[in-house]
Amino acid sequence: MSRWITAALVSLVTVLTLTVRLDAQAPQGSGTVPPGIDSARVALARYKDPVAAVRDGYLSTVACMDFPVAGHAGYTPFSAGAMGVHLLNMGLIGPQPDPARPPVLIYEPHGDTLQLVGAEWFVPTQVAKERPQLFGRPFDGPMAGHEPIMPATLEHWDMHVWFWRPNPAGLFSPTNAAVKCPRSVNTVLMREDHHAH
Repeated sequence: MSRWITAALVSLVTVLTLTVRLDAQAPQGSGTVPPGIDSARVALARYKDPVAAVRDGYLSTVACMDFPVAGHAGYTPFSAGAMGVHLLNMGLIGPQPDPARPPVLIYEPHGDTLQLVGAEWFVPTQVAKERPQLFGRPFDGPMAGHEPIMPATLEHWDMHVWFWRPNPAGLFSPTNAAVKCPRSVNTVLMREDHHAH
């Protein structure tokens, strides 16, 4: 009988170990990786070097966006957290989002370097009246522009994907509590009455 119990325990531990490993590799909190996520992560990995992003037409908004208090942007709720520094490529904004070419790359400042943590697909409502979709899910919004880095009149849809920084609120949450903005002149602390991603 003790051999049977030992074999059963070994089997149970093996199954639990495999389950934990598979869950650790999947996006935060999900049992499966949404379609297109892995290929987009691979395609965007070249931008771990922010100089490569600048060479490809991305320009920095300079500000590190920090949301110390949870709130909502239009119809989209967000948790307390940060969005980091956005590098924007205006040439990639269009009505049909391309999973391998996001208009926005999201970086977290670390000393004098930037670490790529995610990407954002951004579509103004003037360009697409209907809610866009990507990775099998609808975009957030519509919402007003996020002052001070864009005019409040720039109504848009957006989708954040935290490819390289696990997010306690989920892979597609607008903000990420694991992303930190340094206390500096380039950090913008958003108040509750500000519009947020």
